[in-house]
Amino acid sequence: MSHARSTSFRRRLLTACVAAAVALPLGVATAASASTGTASPAASAPVTAGPTPSAASATEAQPAASVTAATLISQGRPATASSVEASAFPASAAVDGSGTTRWASVEGVDPQWIQIDLGAGASVSRVLLNWEAAYASKYRVQISADGSSWTTLKDETAGNGGTDDITGLNGTGRYLRIHGTARGTSYGYSLYEVQVYGTAGTGTPGGGTIVDVSTAAQLTSALAAATPGQTIRLAPGTYQGSFVATTPGTASAPITLTGPRTAVITNDGPSGTLNGCPHPGDGWDSGYGLWLYGASYWNVSGLTVADAKKGIVLDTATHVTIDGVLVRDIDDEGVHFRKSSADGVIRNSQIMRTGLAQPGYGEGLYLGSANSNFTCYADSSGRDRSDRVQVLDNAFGPGIAAEHIDVKEGTEGGVVRGNTFDGTGLSGQNSADSWVDVKGNGYLFEDNTGTFSSPGVFANGYETHNPLTGWGCGNIWRGNDSDLGGVGRYAVFVSSTSKCSANPNKVYASNTVTGATSGLTNVAVTP
Repeated sequence: MSHARSTSFRRRLLTACVAAAVALPLGVATAASASTGTASPAASAPVTAGPTPSAASATEAQPAASVTAATLISQGRPATASSVEASAFPASAAVDGSGTTRWASVEGVDPQWIQIDLGAGASVSRVLLNWEAAYASKYRVQISADGSSWTTLKDETAGNGGTDDITGLNGTGRYLRIHGTARGTSYGYSLYEVQVYGTAGTGTPGGGTIVDVSTAAQLTSALAAATPGQTIRLAPGTYQGSFVATTPGTASAPITLTGPRTAVITNDGPSGTLNGCPHPGDGWDSGYGLWLYGASYWNVSGLTVADAKKGIVLDTATHVTIDGVLVRDIDDEGVHFRKSSADGVIRNSQIMRTGLAQPGYGEGLYLGSANSNFTCYADSSGRDRSDRVQVLDNAFGPGIAAEHIDVKEGTEGGVVRGNTFDGTGLSGQNSADSWVDVKGNGYLFEDNTGTFSSPGVFANGYETHNPLTGWGCGNIWRGNDSDLGGVGRYAVFVSSTSKCSANPNKVYASNTVTGATSGLTNVAVTP
């Protein structure tokens, strides 16, 4: 565990300096920040940032040589994190003003984040990070008005631990996030303190209350009583039951469900009898881990969904962000954007070991519905318009029995970027023999990395199909790296060019492939 590890003399010295720095009286700036000064941006827009991230500077703090007035706005504020190593290292420990308590993430996993609610309209000019021995070598300081769309204030690519004093920032929003993308050690991420300086927010949207839950019954009640702007915060533990949210948030006041990775939602259903298409009520338990039914503008972060028939299901739930969750050990598909659940985001998450009961239906991520199910899930357009979903920086596999991502006919305009696909365990059942199956239109696949190794059945990295006329067309592959393990034929296999002659799929030369039995693609490469 990180609290018992051995460290070098340099790291122990830095850690001691961290504790000493945190022990300075609150509101006292270091000499480094005194020489740099701070900015006080106007809070006229929901989220603003300075002209370029390079305007911010980060230095290791020096012993205090002078006293400079500053306003600390983060201490005691609500804090959440993507994970915690143990209950002794909660996110709240990073904003409690103590130099001896700390937040620590799970070990050996990238990325991880810690997020602080500063109140709506807070402005930020300076961030002071006091790292424990487990530091980030790469991280971003980000700000957001809604906890969904983030603006990067500082992109650190050469972190070396100790104390980072980041000055000259210019950002306005509600949430401040430290998003670690690369660990400096083999352990996790750990911060004694995150100190944010600037102007405090004026409140939180819609009352912004925080509801802490620690039992399944409390979670059920909190979901039923949720109101816009509210945060439902799970304590570590297992939550067994049927958890359904039906109340939408708003664009300015989303509802947040958050908890550490050790907060595990499970469901041993289904049970009861379903009348008609899937809907809550009637005594039917869907068996879904978490069901957002008409619950638009929700943020789900940090927690785990496991041991359920389906992991997370969205029905008519638009503008939902799933961030930093773990979905594992699922009977069927892991996450399903369904029934025109458009404009969603899933990012920084991991999906693994799906299709345990029905391997051919164990997709990691399912976007839309098959046309055979349009009777239940189509809107007035006649199709399931779960459009414009962004799939960003996630880890898929191992153990996903069907496609890692299944993009269904009738959906369009999504982005799949920066993900990793580990194809170990693909079952081959129900044509489940590729990382991604694309039947929608106008998707961008960019900067993804895919691998395959036995056991499993593997034909191609990405495939297109055309179950409906005019669909499975106009998709773009750019900058993807594919290792087909000496088994797969093509990185990108386009099943038909004639069916998409007016809107062709394009595979750019920036894609790379190794271990292919045939090559990069079966169509002409676009320069």
